[in-house]
Amino acid sequence: MIFKEEQKLNLWWLYILFGIEAIIILSITFLAKGGMSWQQLKEIYFVPILGVLLPFIIIYIVQQNRFCLEISKEGVSYRFWPFARKTKHIPFTSIDAMYIRKYDALAEYGGWGTRHRLWFKLKDKAFIFNDKNKGLQLELKGGKKLLFSIADIDSLNLFLINLKTTQHIGAIETDVR
Repeated sequence: MIFKEEQKLNLWWLYILFGIEAIIILSITFLAKGGMSWQQLKEIYFVPILGVLLPFIIIYIVQQNRFCLEISKEGVSYRFWPFARKTKHIPFTSIDAMYIRKYDALAEYGGWGTRHRLWFKLKDKAFIFNDKNKGLQLELKGGKKLLFSIADIDSLNLFLINLKTTQHIGAIETDVR
């Protein structure tokens, strides 16, 4: 019995933003009065073209990042590839509370991705990779908190109810906050 979810950032709007930027740079470079010739472009090592392509390459690489969350009867495991080489595992004995809650990514954590809570609350970390507003909150022993965004919240809720009843894990709270 395992709940598994894989997420990644969806940054389609950045392609539009950088597309507008590319049109502006290329029009100024080539269509402006006395635009650059092929020889002039070779002399400056194609820097304007590199300046147009580099943002698209960076966004493509960022979109290849993957966040994997797995919950089993042993505990919670997560990995944010390529930044974390090893999968981090949290056994249920280290968890004080585990529940689904609503959150506001922008107001509480300042955006999406791997974030710490605003106002220097460094023991409160979030992994937010979708635009939904519900996620899995873990409160660990020692005061540390982890929040994971979840795309399929209904399946997770059913899984947690099933896990709590079959494995008798007291840390799981099944009421949605």
